[in-house]
Amino acid sequence: MQEVQEEMLWEGTASHVAKLGTYLLCLLFCWLIVPIFIAIWTAIKLKATRYQLTTERLRIREGILSKRTEEVELYRVKDMSVEWPFIYRMFNKGNIRLVTSDHSAPTIVLEAISGADELMDVLREHVEICRDRKRVREIDLD
Repeated sequence: MQEVQEEMLWEGTASHVAKLGTYLLCLLFCWLIVPIFIAIWTAIKLKATRYQLTTERLRIREGILSKRTEEVELYRVKDMSVEWPFIYRMFNKGNIRLVTSDHSAPTIVLEAISGADELMDVLREHVEICRDRKRVREIDLD
């Protein structure tokens, strides 16, 4: 069996729209000084979370001082959906929710993603390619 070269398909972060409520509350109470630091910490934490989609896996890196990486093989994705909350729709953002057979990450949400529809199409295509290549099929026993 030949070795397949893993390629980067997409890389991104969540939009600040995901934390709009937090930012508005911090703005409302900015005279207390502490909310300014909360807003800054929230923004840094949001941008410290990176999503990477390759031809083989989805990788989520998060953390500011301590880092954590979660990897899910694409063939483990069982179901996916796109959610369009009202505020997100105004900014053309969406959430991609993945249900996986991975024990450490049974549900993954890629939050406030630009072009969520297009990304989900790419994701679906490569999930099927990985399943075919590894000869994996999903069987539900209910």
